[in-house]
Amino acid sequence: MKLYKYPVESEWPALQRRPEMDVSELFATVQTVLDDVKRDGDAAVRHYGSKFDKVDIADFQVTPEEIREAETILSDELKNAILTAHANIEQFHAAQASAEIKVETMPGVTCWQKPVAIEKVGLYIPGGSAPLFSTVLMLAVPAHLAGCKEIILCTPPDKAGKVHPAILFAARVSGVDKVFKIGGIQAIAAMSYGTESVPKVYKIAGPGNQYVTAAKQLVSLKDVAIDMPAGPSEVEIIADESANPEFIASDFLSQAEHGADSQSILLTNSVDLADAVVPEIERQLNNLPRKELTAKSLEHSRVIVLKDIQEIIRFTNAYAPEHLIIHTVDYASMKEEIRNAGSVFLGAYTPESAGDYASGTNHTLPTKGYARMYSGVNLDTFVKKITFQEITPDGLRRLGPTIEILAANEQLEAHKNAVTVRLKDLEMR
Repeated sequence: MKLYKYPVESEWPALQRRPEMDVSELFATVQTVLDDVKRDGDAAVRHYGSKFDKVDIADFQVTPEEIREAETILSDELKNAILTAHANIEQFHAAQASAEIKVETMPGVTCWQKPVAIEKVGLYIPGGSAPLFSTVLMLAVPAHLAGCKEIILCTPPDKAGKVHPAILFAARVSGVDKVFKIGGIQAIAAMSYGTESVPKVYKIAGPGNQYVTAAKQLVSLKDVAIDMPAGPSEVEIIADESANPEFIASDFLSQAEHGADSQSILLTNSVDLADAVVPEIERQLNNLPRKELTAKSLEHSRVIVLKDIQEIIRFTNAYAPEHLIIHTVDYASMKEEIRNAGSVFLGAYTPESAGDYASGTNHTLPTKGYARMYSGVNLDTFVKKITFQEITPDGLRRLGPTIEILAANEQLEAHKNAVTVRLKDLEMR
């Protein structure tokens, strides 16, 4: 981790750069797996599960008995925490439901838009070094609220061929219909194309490593929709002289522990705060069980002192962080100037961990600067909107000549004629 004091604006792009991996051979590998699963179905899924996850699975689908067993294994404390998070996430996302919009654009011409759930959706839950049962809630709750008819979930099993019980419990309470013990590229392929065991879906949501991300991008070209591109997790913290260095360091490290390619950035206009935070990060790092992994993330994390708040705002909107924490005296006014961020956390007592788990907002968010143009997962992720229109005879008399002129000037005579024949019919009545 490096400390930068008052870099000039021409140096900012280099400081905003995310960690990058060599992916020159990645897409070829991913495409091979996708093609094999598309051609060979379950057999290919089983082959790659053995090759990549080092586990042989006879039946991919989790049984009702396994789900019941999972509930008995979990402590009441964890189950109650999951249920509390579920209730908050459900309440926040339920409020996002949009009503049908109906407008009479001119007399006799009525247009309306109706939200309709995507029928079949697939959720991907990474395995890796930690069971992300919180992500089950973040994806399945809005999908269930939206009214998706079939919600399936894929997640890699452990070496014993089991799915973590908290993932299964979260899936049950959130309305997931089927859970499959499949991870990585082969999971994305199975949900995209369908196999003997896994149904094909229309949209896939959920984070993953660089291979999963590449697989999602490739299948989205023609086979299935995806929620958003996603890369390694990241946080930016804005703080002034009023901030608590211990709080700032804890937020910095909470994101850094996600993975070696995660990134944390602190922007401040206070040299004193920066000088206090750097040793505090080191102190807290030494007490973390994931110290080695977190330390790798810190290699491309930064503490940056800028001249004033306006410089900080400009830097932030250019960086477009996945998570943004504003820990300043005037955060209420500063938040109005934020244009590019996935999710924003305001004030000293709003850690990013709250949004990751239980406040109610979604933690599946755009990374790598995609917050400039993408939203995080929300109810609309699982909804499509269909438009309708109805024109009365009087409405066509009013609007028809306009359509004819526009069509004729685009040299689309059949379009014009579709109106002309109707207007002639009305004249004869």
